[in-house]
Amino acid sequence: MRILGLVFAGTSTPYRSQMAGFLGDTLLLPRAQVDGVEADLFELPDGSSFAVSSPGGMGDAPRSVGFLVDDLAAAAVVLREAGVEVGPVGENERDRYLHFRAPDGELYELVERKGGTV
Repeated sequence: MRILGLVFAGTSTPYRSQMAGFLGDTLLLPRAQVDGVEADLFELPDGSSFAVSSPGGMGDAPRSVGFLVDDLAAAAVVLREAGVEVGPVGENERDRYLHFRAPDGELYELVERKGGTV
């Protein structure tokens, strides 16, 4: 498994509209439209994204961090062989991803850009 960087962070909050307004209007982050993403998504200059969802929008996690990998299937094998609980592969217009539970009990993501773009 090769981790290329952090590519995604997200928060789940009952203050979704206020948080989205803050990110767009105060921090001046541009909104992104990606089919298959059920959150307000914002792009950062380094190519990473920040998402704001309603409660439960990221499963049972209030926060999420996504590690960019070059090969999602190979990374999933490494995690499973290490005894890590790995969820199913999901996808949207831009990414393929999976969630996993790390030893701290928290939920994280591995993300692979479709078409090999980083």
